[in-house]
Formats: sequence, structure tokens, C-alpha cells
Amino acid sequence: MLSFFIGMSTITIHNDLNNPKHYTHFFGDDISIVLVIEKELKSGNYYDKYEASVVTINDESTIGSILLNIQKDSLEKLKVDDKLYLKSTFKELIAPMNPYYFDYKEYLKKQNIYHQLFTNQHEYLVLPPREFSFKGLAAKLRELINIALKKNNFKGDELAVINALLLGQRQEISPELIKSYTGAGAIHILAVSGLHVGIILLILNVVFKPIERFKNGKTIKLILVVSLLWAFAFVAGLSASVVRAVTMFTAVAIGWQVNRPTNVYNTLTISMFFLLLFNPYFLFDVGFQLSYLAVFSIVWIQPLLYKLWKPKWKPIDYFWKLLTVSVAAQFGIIPISFYYFHQFPSLFFVSNLVIIPFLGMILLGGVLVILLSLLKLLPEFLATAYNYLIHVMNWFVDWVAHQEGFLFRNISFSILMVVASYGIIIFGIRFLSKRNSIRLIGFCLALILFQSTFIYEKQQRLISDEFIIFHKSRFSMIGKRLGKQLEVYHSLDSITFAKDKVLNQYKVGVGELNITSQNTIPNIIQFKEKRILIVDSLGVYQLNNYKPAIVLLQQSPKINLVRLLDSLNPKMVIADGSNYKSYIKRWEKTCEQKNTPFHYTGQKGAYVLKD
Repeated sequence: MLSFFIGMSTITIHNDLNNPKHYTHFFGDDISIVLVIEKELKSGNYYDKYEASVVTINDESTIGSILLNIQKDSLEKLKVDDKLYLKSTFKELIAPMNPYYFDYKEYLKKQNIYHQLFTNQHEYLVLPPREFSFKGLAAKLRELINIALKKNNFKGDELAVINALLLGQRQEISPELIKSYTGAGAIHILAVSGLHVGIILLILNVVFKPIERFKNGKTIKLILVVSLLWAFAFVAGLSASVVRAVTMFTAVAIGWQVNRPTNVYNTLTISMFFLLLFNPYFLFDVGFQLSYLAVFSIVWIQPLLYKLWKPKWKPIDYFWKLLTVSVAAQFGIIPISFYYFHQFPSLFFVSNLVIIPFLGMILLGGVLVILLSLLKLLPEFLATAYNYLIHVMNWFVDWVAHQEGFLFRNISFSILMVVASYGIIIFGIRFLSKRNSIRLIGFCLALILFQSTFIYEKQQRLISDEFIIFHKSRFSMIGKRLGKQLEVYHSLDSITFAKDKVLNQYKVGVGELNITSQNTIPNIIQFKEKRILIVDSLGVYQLNNYKPAIVLLQQSPKINLVRLLDSLNPKMVIADGSNYKSYIKRWEKTCEQKNTPFHYTGQKGAYVLKD
């Protein structure tokens, strides 16, 4: 009961909307806003993106974070601690426009970000920056490091990887490089996590070992190691993954120094407990889930796998240990990886076996390169060698990722399947570690649950019918699904249609589908008892007393919408992404006057009509 109420209290306290000073309580027209930049995010195609805190609204002190979008019309980017004054309107975060797309709005809500602002460099005034913040200090230090590295000819993907590995900043990594690391099953290398912090802890433990010979040496060593771990977390931006890893290994380091045997399960649980007290929203962070599941699996499953074979030759034994660690981690994260990422890189063990043994050298070398760069003492041969090492690692990962036959994509996996899969893993490992009838029954029940879930979801696909008007900017796409059969009408060319992500995401979300397509869109579609009339650029809508329930407007038809509504009296009017926005605003006003529901896919997302 105590734990339950602590959790409820923590969630309530950390929900910014419950604070009377939150900016949402000061909304109004023509408001003056002062913002402070807290974090630079990865830029989009048209906007530079930042996380910013709302300092004041109309001179009233406020709190709360927003997503700030600044149009890419300037080479000068804002920095952490920069303060801006502007007059603007808070806009709602955009929900996914099509079914089964990543919900960025929900993701930001879990970080207490509920609104966004759009502006450009001519619409805001730069004020004197915030005097001091740890985030700003860390950002300035990272900037100094990057300037020093660029002077030593580090650039492109190599510089981006150094920023990711040692500074915790992934904004500059190219989409192609991320795709390669994901396809090779090595994306965890680019995210500072328990693996990196554990290696750094081992390195620091060796480096400061001689201090133990002096009086109070163990205490001094502990203070130095823990301080440097948190200094690393500070430079890396105190991201969720870094904070949880450093918290966990701080507990491990303390256990080492006081010569008390540490129960790893207790250490993990304690670190998780304090992290969730600090920020309960970490629980919904994908990295948090993957990290703890992987570590729990390694601690539990790896010893069992290692016992299967004990090589006598040390080098083989080392790689066998590494392989069992990698496989054990995959056991823990496979179901949830299927659910979030819908793919499985079966060559993950190859990339891990090659990269992880050298990761300690890469991290240690990176720290040395950064320190010498800042001191302007970095020899050219060392810079060239380290640059080449990163280049080779990127090349190897890219090579593994291009073995397409070993990468399984578009795996449909629901949350029910995740639960059932973990049931099989938990009861299966328990049975294999100690065989008895009770554990065998538990394992068999877990298998039955998994099979039942699979059969149930397959049956649901067979009986589900949907009519979908997808949102596509400047194009039209309509789907009529009857069970496993999906008929698609669209205005795309064949090459664009084959690469289209909207349809691919829908297929992954729903599961196995048989798709047929037509690159022409008929004027009339019948879905069960519903009649849908499609009015295109020709503007034809009077078809022999045809009375549709839904009218779909596409390709900006030049029609008198009042006359159409009076003559057809539809129950709903829908406009897709192929129409001019000026037309949509006019149609929306007309429908409002006529009390006819209006749905614009660019604002409300795809329209889905279920049976």
C-alpha cells in the first residue's frame, strides 16, 4: 500500500499540468511569451527543433516545456540558455495522421510537453541569455569539444559517432547511418547506456587502483570514480539512458569498495526505484524498458547459457562469454523490439562479437583524443588512426546491415503477443534451469496462451472490415478492407506507391494482408450499406438521384458546396490531403453553417469507417 501511494503521489507531483503556474493556465489572445532553450533536438526537413521552457506569459511567471519549431531560414542556430521574446499562439501537438504511425504527440506528453510554437528568425527577439544552468554549461563544453575535434579533421559520420558514443548527442547522425546500425542490430552502440557506463567504470577502476595503497585510498578512489561517472553523465546531457546507467553503476561501485557482495537484482531494483521517484515518466521510455529488460536477462539467462559449453582455450572462452551475453540480452528484448520496431536483425551476434570487444578501446581512445584536442596537443597520427577506427566500424556495420536476407522486417506484433511471449521466455527458462512437473505445466500453459493469442488475433483480422481515407499530402489514397483482403485506390505513380510508408505501416499494424491496388479512383464506392461519392477535379456530383452517406472531396474541385449539400444531403463531408488549404477553409465554414460534419485528414488524420 505504501509503494502504491508513493507511486500515485510521484505521478501527481511530476505532472506539470497540476501546477497552477503551468503556462496552460495563462492562455489568451495576442500573448507575449518569453522562452528559454533547454535542449536542441534533431532538425526536421523545414524546421530546427528545440525543447524550450516557458518563463513568462504577459509578464506572469510560468513553468512548463514546449516544442519550439523555428523555420530553417538562418544559418545561426540557437543554443541552450538562449532566451527569446515573441508574440505567438500555442498550437496542439499533431497526432499521427494515419493508422499505426508512431504517436509523437503521446511521446512528448510523457515528457510533460503538451504544445508547440512555430516561428522564424524575423518573429522573435533574442534577449540576454540565462545567467547559468548545468545544461547550458554542459552544452558549451560539448561545443568546445566539437570545435577542437573539427580542427583536427574530424567530420561527417565519424564526428557524429564520436558525439553519440562519448557526448550522448545523436542529432547529427545521418538517417542512413542510423538505418545501418539498426539493421545490424547495433543501434545500442550509438546510445550511451549501461554498456558504455559499465566499460567506463571498469576502466576507471583499473586507472585508480594504485590509490588504494594510500591511507583512506579506497574511499578516495570511490569518490573519484563516482564523481567522474556523474561528470560523464553531465557532459552527455543527463539523458534518461545515461542517468539510469550511472545510477545503477554508482550502486555497483559502492558495493565493490565496501567489499560487500552485491545482489545484482537488488541493485537494479534500487536504481529503478529511485529513478522512477525522480521521474516516473521514465517507465514509458523505450530505452528504459529495453535497458532494464536486457540487464535482467543477462544476469538471469547468461549463466545458464554459459554452462552449456566451457571452452578450455581462453580466447575462445572470452568470445563464448560475449556470445552468451549477447544472446541472453536478445532473449529479454526480442518481444518488445518486435512491438516497437517491427524488425529482427538475425546477425546481431556478428556485429556485437566484433564491435563490443573493441568498444573499451574506442571509448578510452575517444576520451584521450578529446582531452588532447582541447589541450591542442593531439598528434596528427593519433587523430588519423582514431578517425580510421571509427570509419572501419561504420563500414563493418553497414556491411552487416546490407545482408538483407538476414534482416526480418515488417513484423506485426501486438501488446498481447508481447505479454504471451514473455510468458514463454520466463516459464521456459525456469523449466530448463530446473526440470520438474510444476514448471513443465507452467511452460505448457504459457505456450497455450501464446497460441491462443495468435489464433484470436488472426481471427480478428478475418472478421474486421474497414473503409479508410488515408492522409497523403498532394495525393489521394483510399483503402477498402474486408478481412485479409485490402483493395487500395490511389493517385500515385507505381514507383512511389511501392515505397509508400503509409500503406506499409498499416500492413504492419494490422498483420497479414492480401493487397490489390488500382492507380485510378472511382467516383462511387460502396462499403456495406454506406455509399461514398468521390468528387474530384471534374466537380461531377449529380448522378441519377444517387444519395451518398459520405462525400469525399479531392483534387480541389471547383464546386458550389452549398448546392451540393442541399441536393445530396450527405451525413458527412471529407476532404483529403490532395486539396488546396484555401478551399478546405471555405468548405469547413460552409459545412459549419449547414450543420454538416466536416473531416479534413490533414487536421484530424485519416478517416476510418468500421463495420
